[in-house]
Amino acid sequence: MPKIFLSYDQQIEKLKNEKNLQIDDEAYAKEILRQTSYYSLIGGYKDIFKNPTTKKYKDGTRFEDIVELYYFDESLRQLLLRYLIKVENEIKSQVSYYFTEKNGENQKEYLDTANYNYVGKKNQRDIDRLIKILGGYVTKPTDYHYINHAQRKYGNVPLWVLTNALTFGNISKMYMLLPQDIQIKVSRNYPCINESQMISILAVMVKFRNVCAHGERLFTYRTTDSIPDLPLHMKLKIARKGTQYVNGKNDLFSVVIALRYMLSDSWYKEFIKELKALIDKYLKKHDSISEQELYEKMGFPENWRKITRYRKQ
Repeated sequence: MPKIFLSYDQQIEKLKNEKNLQIDDEAYAKEILRQTSYYSLIGGYKDIFKNPTTKKYKDGTRFEDIVELYYFDESLRQLLLRYLIKVENEIKSQVSYYFTEKNGENQKEYLDTANYNYVGKKNQRDIDRLIKILGGYVTKPTDYHYINHAQRKYGNVPLWVLTNALTFGNISKMYMLLPQDIQIKVSRNYPCINESQMISILAVMVKFRNVCAHGERLFTYRTTDSIPDLPLHMKLKIARKGTQYVNGKNDLFSVVIALRYMLSDSWYKEFIKELKALIDKYLKKHDSISEQELYEKMGFPENWRKITRYRKQ
């Protein structure tokens, strides 16, 4: 049956009578549904509370249990986004620095296919697409006053000016398509990973950054890309299925591992401290989800808190 429109009152009745969800304060439930939408709240966060056989909520599940998980995930997104933006800004700075160091500051250089790894049909298509995006910022007026100012006053927008307007996806794609010598110079700023590993890490980070920025469900998110096998996978003794690690490859924990390599030690320690506090606060306040269940959904091994004890190499 196709989905049909339901009023807020009908949504509440459906949750109570058809789905076995306990709703004590209907006015509160209606206000939350108005703020978040049925699809975002119930569609996004119901599964962990449902009986897989009956498809109804487990006995005793409260509307507030779903709301509190929604807000926990929202706080998780805000935390992760803050540190992913630090990585994003660093990558923008370094790509623009090393590209300009080699090719000069004229905008024609980053619009020239000769300054990329223009080999193979896929690379050529991707580079052509990237250059079209970059050119769109510098060949006509934009919403960015600093780009318009540089173009108007100097007739040129250096890459270090342009990168502020680029997305994390744009700059990670640019890094992937640059000649290897520039890739190596950038990756040397991150001890313990090489340029090939960085390409894979950035691909995963971009997708998680977008989930955070767009308000999508984060704690159960998995990407089709994976970060490479890294020493921390082995040091944390993450279980394997065959030759593949079970956790820390394309789940939320993969980003926790990746940030260990991409953030400074001081920033990473602060990130882990905040992450621990956020998870502890949620688990202490709510007993509707066990610690083990939450870790399983997030892709966290039980010993994840020890991650800062191990060296990256």
